[in-house]
Amino acid sequence: MPISAAGRLEREQRVIGKNESAAPAEVFPELTRDVIARMADAESTRLHEIMEIAIRHLHAIVREANLTQGEWSQAIDFLTRAGKMCSDNRQEFILLSDILGISMLVDAVDNVAGPGISDSTVLGPFYAGPQRELAQGESILLRGEASEPLEMSGRITDPEGKPIAGALIEVWQTAPNQLYDVQDTDQPQGHLRASFRSDGAGAYRFRTIIPVSYPIPDDGPAGQLLKAMGRHPFRPAHVHFMISAPGFRTLVTHLFFEGDEFLGSDAVFGVKPSLIVRPELRGGINTVEHDFGLARETHAGSTRPPGFVAANNKRPSG
Repeated sequence: MPISAAGRLEREQRVIGKNESAAPAEVFPELTRDVIARMADAESTRLHEIMEIAIRHLHAIVREANLTQGEWSQAIDFLTRAGKMCSDNRQEFILLSDILGISMLVDAVDNVAGPGISDSTVLGPFYAGPQRELAQGESILLRGEASEPLEMSGRITDPEGKPIAGALIEVWQTAPNQLYDVQDTDQPQGHLRASFRSDGAGAYRFRTIIPVSYPIPDDGPAGQLLKAMGRHPFRPAHVHFMISAPGFRTLVTHLFFEGDEFLGSDAVFGVKPSLIVRPELRGGINTVEHDFGLARETHAGSTRPPGFVAANNKRPSG
């Protein structure tokens, strides 16, 4: 039964003097039970389930860390500043999720793995929605860049290795200045990002440039936290892929490049061994050939990533 405000205050006062000797779970346990009990009329069973778990763990953190009022005020200030950093072309909370490994953990929990299915990884904060659709073999550049050319190709298949025709392949990467087009007003909108369709054999092919490693935006709370934790903000060089087809789960992944100094310390923990590739010279051009296997969709409505990601990464007007 929920306790009254007066009863809670009385019990809290009794506990205060015991905090130093009490085990973490023994500090004011009735408060946690009360908060959970008051959700009896929650709008959905799933909301109740998630919030109960969140409340239990958050309260456990406060107890185990012996959190002070000043430290909690710092945490609230940190989250407030993170919210103020968010804009139409920046999502600070995605960065926080990424650098704390939460994005990769959600990815691991939510995605199907198994033979014939490619590994997924984080979406990141720079997906900018569907882009222009190009023909096989065309370039995703909208201006020249002083970088080595790269051709990428391969096949899109089902878990048994059969080709998937008409799959939508969305790709994006940074420019040599370590910035995506949505970060850099000097780049043409849509530069180094495009969409393609697999052909009847499941094949795809496009031209781009060798990607570079780059720092995630570190001028806000996420960057301050990284520095305080003694970590760097860099991601190893990669090209993003998002591949979708009717009847299959959307695959969100990257291809990383062998030899990059940050492969073992990616700021967002996104590297998986199966996603590391090594370009080969063919006809004088760096070439990467990589096949992607898609998992069959078993849950209706989960074939695309959240729309808010694209909405929050549009180029600012003006």
